[in-house]
Amino acid sequence: MAFEDVSLPDVTGLSVGILGGTGAQGKGLGYRLARAGHPVVIGSRDAARARDTARTLAAMPRVEDGLVSGADNVGACAADVVIVAVPWAGHADLLAELAEPLSGRIVVDCVNPLGFDKQGAFPLSVPEGSAAQQTARLLPESRVTAAFHHVSAVLLSDPTIDLLATDILVLGDDRKAAATVQALATRIEGMRGVFAGRLRNAHQVEAMTANLIAINRRYKAHVGIRVTDI
Repeated sequence: MAFEDVSLPDVTGLSVGILGGTGAQGKGLGYRLARAGHPVVIGSRDAARARDTARTLAAMPRVEDGLVSGADNVGACAADVVIVAVPWAGHADLLAELAEPLSGRIVVDCVNPLGFDKQGAFPLSVPEGSAAQQTARLLPESRVTAAFHHVSAVLLSDPTIDLLATDILVLGDDRKAAATVQALATRIEGMRGVFAGRLRNAHQVEAMTANLIAINRRYKAHVGIRVTDI
């Protein structure tokens, strides 16, 4: 069956909150989703900083007026879908604080638990198995998925790049929530959201980012993933 034959929900107008939206990955995803017509709420512990970032994104090319706003993290949790793009070091503490406002929400974890030394990037051990599984443990009333691990923040934030020809691997135990995230990813020009299994398989997806960093370093590139034969 061709990829285009797979039925995904209509996510037009779905609002997206981004925890860690003032960081490079959060800003890049916020920009691309706003370009795709989605209301985006940039979240941060510092609401003033979030609003500053929102104003910057709102002024970028192809972003309609009124689509990007800033708020504290609790405010960002009011969106239909909430992306977790915070540093790994603060991942658990932040999500534990937000369990109640995130109840019932589709939560997308894109955090890669990585360490760095003189030899480069390497995956860290996570007691739950992966960042996404940690999120699922901390947010038992949320619909947790994992996605957006392998897309370059540099490319996401570059307004001169129209098409991001990459696939987004989406994992989740809630198949309807995963389909929503697939559809959301596919709204970004050039991207496809590809279902890649249950959350128990998130570790190797997160860890693969270390390999992509090594490729980027060797070839001075910003590589992504493309799945063939679908």
